[in-house]
Amino acid sequence: MRRRLLLSAGAAAAVAVGTGVTGASRPARARPGPHLTVAADGSGDATDIQAAIDAVPVGNPGPFTIKIRPGTYLGRVVVPADKPNIVLRGQGDDPSAVVIADDRANGTPKPGGGTWGTSGSASVTVSGDGFAARNLTFANLFDPAAHPEITNRQAVAVLTRADRLVFDNVRFLGRQDTLYVNTPDVTVASRAYFRKCRIDGDVDFVFGRGTAVFDRCELRSLSRGSTTNNGYVTAASTDRAVPYGFLIRRSRLTGTAEPDTVSLGRPWHPGNDPAAAPSTVIRDCWLGAHVRAATPWSDFGTWSWRDARYAEYANTGPGAAINPDRPQLTAEEAARLTPQTWLAGADGWDPLR
Repeated sequence: MRRRLLLSAGAAAAVAVGTGVTGASRPARARPGPHLTVAADGSGDATDIQAAIDAVPVGNPGPFTIKIRPGTYLGRVVVPADKPNIVLRGQGDDPSAVVIADDRANGTPKPGGGTWGTSGSASVTVSGDGFAARNLTFANLFDPAAHPEITNRQAVAVLTRADRLVFDNVRFLGRQDTLYVNTPDVTVASRAYFRKCRIDGDVDFVFGRGTAVFDRCELRSLSRGSTTNNGYVTAASTDRAVPYGFLIRRSRLTGTAEPDTVSLGRPWHPGNDPAAAPSTVIRDCWLGAHVRAATPWSDFGTWSWRDARYAEYANTGPGAAINPDRPQLTAEEAARLTPQTWLAGADGWDPLR
């Protein structure tokens, strides 16, 4: 189906000229400047998300806001690397009012032959630096029960391959491999900040080699119906040359999974890469009873969790404990490992300002 794109005179001028704050080191934020409105009923400038992204000028120098009116928008969305500083802002009362979704899995047949693979399954792929999303939902609607013929069921809602990303009050809905925080290259420390977000899934539902802070979020483990293993919250694959992987702080780990059946994480080594040194710190969080209290970290194949960079600090709740199988930060390490330290990089980026 051909996309319908209607640009008002003002919107067309904004696309043609481009305005806003320059400086690639700043996170994209919604503010006065060029913008488009997406509305499924045709009352905006575009009727689907990709059409609006396609209208953003290449090399866009400052925040370009795409306002999205309530509705469900189905279809793959790609934010290319040559279109930085795009802001997607849901216009509903809460994140559930705007849903951006698709329904492919790793093993879903691809037109022309083959399958999509894990990266190709993503409902939304972000490769443009300075991207931000606020007050909306990203989902992968793949239903494993409806497709028993598909055995590779990784189904990504969002894949990021860019730096200085901000997700604020956003829901990420899926099951296996919901949120893929990645980088364009193995040794690149691409950074993302997640504030007051909710992430649903079961197996490895926050994974990848990117550097990310999850601040006051909810990570919700869904039941797979098992009494022994209902999955893993994280599967970082941080390269040894990158100092930080995932920092989860002041968040809640909740879910519908049975008690004592979910691991905090396992160390992913893509292609059995020995250079991976997965990094995950969970601190100042509330952990539900679904978290394995005795041994919450798990091996990944032949790769031992003990060789990964895993730690906790000051966690509470029924899934929290301190024992030899739960490495803890020292007070000095905890004082140093703040979101600002985690995300600063060489340019001193601070999305919390």
